[in-house]
Amino acid sequence: MTFVAYRDQDPPLKNEVFFEEHAMIFVLDGEKRFTLPSQTILVRKGSVVFIPRGYYLMQETIDASYRSLVFFFNEKLLKEFVSQHLDLFEEYQRSQTLQGMWNNTNELLVLEITESLDKFTESIFPYFHHETQYLNHFLRLKLQELLLHILEIDHSKQFKSILFSLYKGEKPDLAFLMNSYYLKPLSLEELSRLSGRSLSAFKRDFQQEFNTTPALWIKNKRLEYACLQIEKTEKNVSEISMEIGYESVSHFIKAFKEKYGYTPSALKK
Repeated sequence: MTFVAYRDQDPPLKNEVFFEEHAMIFVLDGEKRFTLPSQTILVRKGSVVFIPRGYYLMQETIDASYRSLVFFFNEKLLKEFVSQHLDLFEEYQRSQTLQGMWNNTNELLVLEITESLDKFTESIFPYFHHETQYLNHFLRLKLQELLLHILEIDHSKQFKSILFSLYKGEKPDLAFLMNSYYLKPLSLEELSRLSGRSLSAFKRDFQQEFNTTPALWIKNKRLEYACLQIEKTEKNVSEISMEIGYESVSHFIKAFKEKYGYTPSALKK
């Protein structure tokens, strides 16, 4: 079910967040900084940002309170929206190719809150204070209204491309996805969800592309990263082992030696 949330945060927060669903955040006060694998984006008061599901480092501004209105969209609702408004996507239906979001860098879409969007946010707040048995139905209609507003003001048509990509079932590029997230503490189920595949389809496609299992590929990539950190930085072995997801330093040393034939400390010398 799609979820709508309102946040009013005084102390600044800095944390890594895994978005299981696509999200739309209206920044009403303060600022929010998003760190992605390829870029850092500062979203200021008066902006709305569409966030594809994924893993992000987020931080609010230290010297200001932060207020936001957050909408989470499940994929079923987004596909239903496109199917109900196919006339808005005729250019993509005629095209043999589609520049979707999944094959580039999952850039966030940031837009200014227009007067119509401002009035839209005002119309949402009463639903936080008045209970009704029809709440989910009202919110579903409001979310469809929001999607139409975003399509109207996004002159780049990036959002339209994103929606049609989802509607057509386009899958993210596995190589890009895995290289972006192999250091993150994500389960195979979460990675498969990010890839737009069932767990069985994710494992099958992964085997075909990488000729190995996801677990073994992730282990090797993390050890390769650790080797580079040992050679190029002043981090100690304990810091590096924690960074790549090992709770036990001894387990990390054992895995490292199995792969390279020597211990991390031997490489450090």
